[in-house]
Amino acid sequence: MRILVQEDPFDVGEEVSRFSAGHQDVGAVVTFTGVVRDVPEERLKVMEIEHYPGMTESALAEMAATAMDRWSLADALVIHRYGRLAPGEMIMMVGTASKHRKDAFEAAEYLMDFLKSRAPFWKREITARSAQWVAAKDDDENALKRW
Repeated sequence: MRILVQEDPFDVGEEVSRFSAGHQDVGAVVTFTGVVRDVPEERLKVMEIEHYPGMTESALAEMAATAMDRWSLADALVIHRYGRLAPGEMIMMVGTASKHRKDAFEAAEYLMDFLKSRAPFWKREITARSAQWVAAKDDDENALKRW
């Protein structure tokens, strides 16, 4: 299990290769990469992401350990960036490795839902007209109910 909270960009291909290497006992590796999207109505200049070092890594490790146990994963990866990110930049990545694809897909979805709703990150969208904190969305909260 590998948890990274970092300001620097990451290379998706390199991360997938590193994550997949040496897993001869798995039949599925699932990855997802999240990207900062524009705010069409206002044109996003930048998204600022804040977190509390230590607390964030601990929460992400707990979430990944839960996924590893619940879906019998061979491995899990969570990368999440902080700082100032422009539209189109990669913000996060999740990877799961399991004997079976169903477990790998479900665990990846669980991790993504958790990251979206419960991970201790604070996001502020800065546009040409305003700067506002991103509020939790009902859809994101509802997605957690299935787990």
